Amino acid sequence: MTEPDFSAASTDGFTADDLLACYASGVFPMGEARDDPRVFIVEPDQRGLIPLDRFHIPARLRRTVRGEPFDIRVDTAFNAVVDGCAQAARGREDTWINAPIRRLYAQLHARGFAHSIECWRDEHLVGGLYGVTLGGAFFGESMFSRERDASKVALVHLVARLRLGGWNLLDAQFMTRHLAGFGAVETPQSVYLRLLKAALRVRPDPAALTQILSGDQAVAAARQLLQPTTQAS
Repeated sequence: MTEPDFSAASTDGFTADDLLACYASGVFPMGEARDDPRVFIVEPDQRGLIPLDRFHIPARLRRTVRGEPFDIRVDTAFNAVVDGCAQAARGREDTWINAPIRRLYAQLHARGFAHSIECWRDEHLVGGLYGVTLGGAFFGESMFSRERDASKVALVHLVARLRLGGWNLLDAQFMTRHLAGFGAVETPQSVYLRLLKAALRVRPDPAALTQILSGDQAVAAARQLLQPTTQAS
């Protein structure tokens, strides 16, 4: 892990273009703490992946998604989702999302590379997730919930859209027990880099991310067989 000082990340230091280059080369950034201005570049030996062709939705969650407890929106409150992910929660008193991280991802969002899946209830943001897309790879960054299952519902809606649009790699960065319940697996970094190289040649349909889906449609799409994807020549 390298340890450069990126306190001026949005100006003369580490830039949004540098961040995209990191993702394309198989590494990703993390801050040490909310008030620490440094950003570390991380390359884990083992990588957490959610195979899009083997995504698992537990039965109770399927019922929840189909019941549509939330209004699902995409890219309407990106910064608020990042803020929600950065808030302290039970078992997570501090956060790796510091000021440079916030600025960089806001820039990627403005350029169309970073997206948020949001769960709303009564015009209040109650959960969601955000991540970065390059080619046919989506790099999940963080998620949060203020109501039960909100982040899980957001994940199902993300996977549905990725599958409908032709993405073929969902990077979860680190393997966790929580993600294992969705079929996530741990794979060596060397294998991940080969998968990433192939995914970067894929050209998915970006409109799929923002399409409106009912709960039934999201569950069906998240579980359907993948169709062949289109690669750049």
